[in-house]
Amino acid sequence: MSAWRVARISLTSAAPGAAAFYRDALGFEVLGTETRAGEGFAGLMEIPVARARATRLRLGGEEVELLAFDPPGLPYPAERRADDPWFRHFAIVVSDMQAAHARLRGVPGWTAISTGGPQRLPESSGGVTAFKFRDPEGHPLELLEFPPGRVPPAWRGRPTAAGPCLGIDHSAITVTNVAASLGFYGGLGFEAAARTLNHGPEQARLDGLSGARATVVALHQPGVPGPHLELLGYDPPSRAGPPPASNADVAASRLVLEAMASGAAENAPRILRDPDGHCIELHPVPRGTDVSDRKLAW
Repeated sequence: MSAWRVARISLTSAAPGAAAFYRDALGFEVLGTETRAGEGFAGLMEIPVARARATRLRLGGEEVELLAFDPPGLPYPAERRADDPWFRHFAIVVSDMQAAHARLRGVPGWTAISTGGPQRLPESSGGVTAFKFRDPEGHPLELLEFPPGRVPPAWRGRPTAAGPCLGIDHSAITVTNVAASLGFYGGLGFEAAARTLNHGPEQARLDGLSGARATVVALHQPGVPGPHLELLGYDPPSRAGPPPASNADVAASRLVLEAMASGAAENAPRILRDPDGHCIELHPVPRGTDVSDRKLAW
């Protein structure tokens, strides 16, 4: 079985100023923009004659890319909830929730998911303080602060000179069947590292969802650094439709996984869809590649 690491999170974006929001509100560094086109890119994105501008962003050691397709697809759906199958957010670890929330409030355009500001979850849900919101286009995001004395080793000693936002802890997806999703991601080498049942008034306020009750499963690749994956199984599951079928639609997002060793699988990048339709973009590394210092192809 190949070992994969989360290399980046890819969001479809149609807003010219999207990168500026991530820079100003959350402290991301804008690394640059490139054009992606051609037969290989079109085949990977499953869009005939696909063409897009890709802007790379970095926070700490983690990366996000914004893909702006030409022509653009559909905007983010107006009706959306935290338990919808297209709900996919990534969580940003902060050193100081009050400072991070204040910085976010100073930048216009975003909308809150959580009600009543940041929420401290009970010990049964990890005791973290969290706040969910949407960027100006509708992509859901989360600020996450660990309790004092229980900060995971990966986040201890991270530089804070650039602001309170330190980096990306995980990507979370809403799923309709936790067992089916565990089987799918297990086939990619992910293992369940923790499982909690999150409910109660704090969870309801965090999700902006009355009576929210979710099974949360953290998935890791053993021994692999970087962001991990979380499954969010709401009870009852949403009856909304599946995630968008086109990667050009703003609600589309992709978790980009990179092989940890050269020759671990076929050389061509490809996209898989999990049981709920979430996109997983796989980038095997060709044999002979120096895996210690490489840049992903698209």
